[in-house]
Amino acid sequence: MAPPVRYCIPGERLCNLEEGAPGSGTYTRHGYIFSSLAGCLTKSSENGALPVVSVMRETESQLLPDVGAVVTCKVSSINSRFAKVHILYVGSTPLKNSFRGTIRKEDVRATEKDKVEIYKSFRPGDIVLAKVISLGDAQSHYLLTTAENELGVVVAHSESGVQMVPISWCEMQCPKTHTKEFRKVARVQPEFLQT
Repeated sequence: MAPPVRYCIPGERLCNLEEGAPGSGTYTRHGYIFSSLAGCLTKSSENGALPVVSVMRETESQLLPDVGAVVTCKVSSINSRFAKVHILYVGSTPLKNSFRGTIRKEDVRATEKDKVEIYKSFRPGDIVLAKVISLGDAQSHYLLTTAENELGVVVAHSESGVQMVPISWCEMQCPKTHTKEFRKVARVQPEFLQT
């Protein structure tokens, strides 16, 4: 039967240095080993040497979107003032939980901000590359911008359900019906393209 799992908190004294060697998630002070993390205590010994005492978190810490980070998100709803999105990736790292974000009308593009129309830039279901410009709190969402050539819609489906092809910075075309739809299209950089 496996020994019971021991949980510890930061600053908890685990043992003295004669009983073990410090491993990851620990620090030493005054001849004792202390936990620097909240997690499970593990002891592993090799060839009769002192056991290495370490503390492991149960799960890897959640990556959070930070100001300036490029994120991949999916448009959930739009209105005349902003598009609401779910943030799915930070850089190329998938998130365990999606975060909510907002792309305001004035943050869609860098020029002619007063002429931007949200329904000509995004549609629900679009996959968008955006940059975080301010952090959210409990009431609000992350504020995002697509006001760079490399940011905007990267994947969109036409009304017939076919993935559209970009034909300019502001239009995409359905390869099946040849219908053109307006979008704020991202100029995708070669390093982001899957080969």
